[in-house]
Amino acid sequence: MSVQHPAHYKDVPAWQLSDSFWLRIKPLLPMPKSRFRGRGNKRKNVGGRPPAPARLLMAGILYILRTGCQWNAAPKEFGSGKTLHRYFQLWTRKRVFKRMWRAGLQEYDEVKGLAWKWQSADGAITKAPLGGQSTGKNPTDRAKLGTKRSLLVEAKGVPIAIEVGPANRHEVKMLAETLDGIVVDRPEPDGQEKQNLCLDKGYAGEPAKQEAEARGYEVHVPEKANAKKKRKRKGGRRKARRWVVEVTHSWLNRFRRLLVRWEKKKANYLSMLYFACAIICWRKCEV
Repeated sequence: MSVQHPAHYKDVPAWQLSDSFWLRIKPLLPMPKSRFRGRGNKRKNVGGRPPAPARLLMAGILYILRTGCQWNAAPKEFGSGKTLHRYFQLWTRKRVFKRMWRAGLQEYDEVKGLAWKWQSADGAITKAPLGGQSTGKNPTDRAKLGTKRSLLVEAKGVPIAIEVGPANRHEVKMLAETLDGIVVDRPEPDGQEKQNLCLDKGYAGEPAKQEAEARGYEVHVPEKANAKKKRKRKGGRRKARRWVVEVTHSWLNRFRRLLVRWEKKKANYLSMLYFACAIICWRKCEV
């Protein structure tokens, strides 16, 4: 395996960890506990099992994220499913996956540049049959348990913030948490560099507008009563940019572990989302 010439992500299947991704992830992982204690001549090996290979574990977690299989159903080449899940929870507590997403955004900002001028937000509901934290009755699926993810993206669809709540929570009530959850430093908007926020009709009304304007956004929400009149005008209105966030939701749904939420803990589910967002950012860097 060559470090000098890392394999491009397109050269390996989507469920495998490429060399280029691993080189980005490796510095963000916590150091394993040392098996030695003491100093100098008193330093001795206290025994115990050696730690599992970090790359193999991360590759196994990626396999779970991509294929959506159960932990115990992961191929034996990645080790025990219990070991994979134990390290996944450890790295969740250490906020490794969120740091991966932040590192991906910072790299994308250096290579391509984050387009802050036009941002868009929207929610998406997924099933959560096992219940758990931040789940609720889905009003669009016969009150079955579900969860809602509220996503904020920049102009090219790169995810910059995500929040999770019950399926029966309105998007407007999750908007403030989403806007405050941007994982990198957001530039301060001013008269010359305005930041626009595009939302769909579900956000129409003063509550969402006030929350967005309080954070320096110029809000663009189609009015429910006047939407048809605006379409009939000659020349038309400016092209809606809120479709960008719907594309990003589609990218997230390609990670089959996110199609149905099986994690009971909110932190574990968020880690899966953070991992997927990090992969999206890094892939955008290499396109």
